[in-house]
Amino acid sequence: MAEVRPFRGVRYNQQLVTDLSSVICPPYDIVTPQVEQELYHQSEYNFVRLEHGRQLPQDTIVDNRYTRSAATLEEWLKLGVLKIDEAPAIYLHDHYFRHQEKQYRRRGIIVCVRLEEWDEMVIRPHEGTLVEPGNDRLSLLWALQANTSPILALYEDRGKRISSLLAREEPGQLIISLSTTTGESHSIRSITEPEVINQIGASLAHQPLYIADGHHRYESALTHQRERQVCSSLVSGGEGFNFVMMTLVSFADPGLIILPPHRLVRGMSKESLNELPAKLRSFFEVEELPLNMPGIWQQVDDLLAGRDTDQVSLILFGLAPEHLYLLRLRDFAATSQMMPYFHCELYKRLDVSILDHIILEKLLGLSGGREEASLDYSYDKLDAVNRVLNREYQLAFLLSPVKAEMVKAIADAGDRMPRKSTYFYPKVPAGLVFHRLV
Repeated sequence: MAEVRPFRGVRYNQQLVTDLSSVICPPYDIVTPQVEQELYHQSEYNFVRLEHGRQLPQDTIVDNRYTRSAATLEEWLKLGVLKIDEAPAIYLHDHYFRHQEKQYRRRGIIVCVRLEEWDEMVIRPHEGTLVEPGNDRLSLLWALQANTSPILALYEDRGKRISSLLAREEPGQLIISLSTTTGESHSIRSITEPEVINQIGASLAHQPLYIADGHHRYESALTHQRERQVCSSLVSGGEGFNFVMMTLVSFADPGLIILPPHRLVRGMSKESLNELPAKLRSFFEVEELPLNMPGIWQQVDDLLAGRDTDQVSLILFGLAPEHLYLLRLRDFAATSQMMPYFHCELYKRLDVSILDHIILEKLLGLSGGREEASLDYSYDKLDAVNRVLNREYQLAFLLSPVKAEMVKAIADAGDRMPRKSTYFYPKVPAGLVFHRLV
C-alpha cells in the first residue's frame, strides 16, 4: 500500500554552521510570535526563516513571508550554508528526551512517501483540520518547492522486521549529533545501502501509514500535487511533488508519548457558570475532590489513566477554587444521540468527543466560531489548573491521554477525532534534514 523511497536530503553544512542546536526550530504550528523573535536572534541561519518566516505590515503579493523564505533558501544553497547529500538515503533519527522524570528514545526513519488521496485509505488521518493552517503550508510549498518539516506518521512493525534492520544500522556513522538547551538530543544516520532500503520499503509496502502529527502538511501537499498535475503537460509519477517527507515511527516504539490537550475556557458569563453544575448532573455523576487532599494529583493521574472505553471520566476545575470535580458519564446512549450521526461508535465514546460536543458545544454554547476566541489548550494538568487560579481562564477540563491503538482504530474506521485530541510529544523539529521537490 504505502510507497516509501529515499531522497537526497538537504541539511546544514557543519563546516560553516558548527552549532546545529542554534539553527533547528520547532515546526510552524507551535512557533509563537515570542518564539519566532527569539529564534531570529539566536542565529542568522536559524531554520525559522524557512519554516515560519516573519510576517510584516508592509507585505505585498511579490514581497512577503513566503517569497522571503524562498530567497533565503536559494541564498543559503548558493553560499553553501545548506548542502544537498550526494546519494539518496533513508535517515535514521533517534530523538532523546525526558518526560515525567524518565528518559526516552523515539526512533524514526525520515523518508519520502508517495502522496495518496484520503479515500484510498493508504494514508490514514485521525484528527480534524482547519482551513487556514493548510493554506499557509500550501503557500510555503509553492514558494520553496520543499517540505521543510516532516509529517510524523505511524506504522506497524510486523515481526519487528524494521526494528531489526535499524538496530543493525546503529554502528553506522553519525551525520548529525546535537543536544539542545531544553534537554533533548538528536542523532541521525544515513542509510544508503540499496538492499537495506529495499527491505524497509518492502516491509511497509503492504500496510497503511497513520498520520500522528502533520495533517495540515499532508493536505497541503495533496492540494499542491493536484495543482502541479494540472499545470504539467507530462507527468511521469516520479516527480518530487508526488511525494512528501515523513518521519515514520512504529506503533510499538517505547518513546511514542501522546499527551492529552486539556481544554481551557474563558469568556463565559456568570449566569452560564452558575447553571453549569446542574446541567452537568444531567449527564454525569459528579464527585468533589478537595484540591488540598494529600496525593490528589496522583489520584487524578490514576483516574485519567485507568479508564476504559466504557467509563468516560473527566476532571473539571474552576467552579470552586478549593475543589476539582470528577465527572463520570452516566448515560452513554443519551450523549451518543446528541453527536453528529456520521461519526462511528468509537468516536462517540471518546472523552474528548463528549467534552467537545456535549459540554463545550451543548452546555456552554461554544460553537459557530465562538470556540476559537474562548478556548485554549494545555498539555500539562498543573499548568492548566494554575492558569485558572491566575484568572487567565475560568475553567479547565482535564482529559485522559489517547492511546496509540485508539488512534489506529479511529483511522481504520475512516473517522477523525476532534481537533486537538492528541499531542505527540515531543514535536519533531524542523531543520535537521529536509526534502526539495526539485
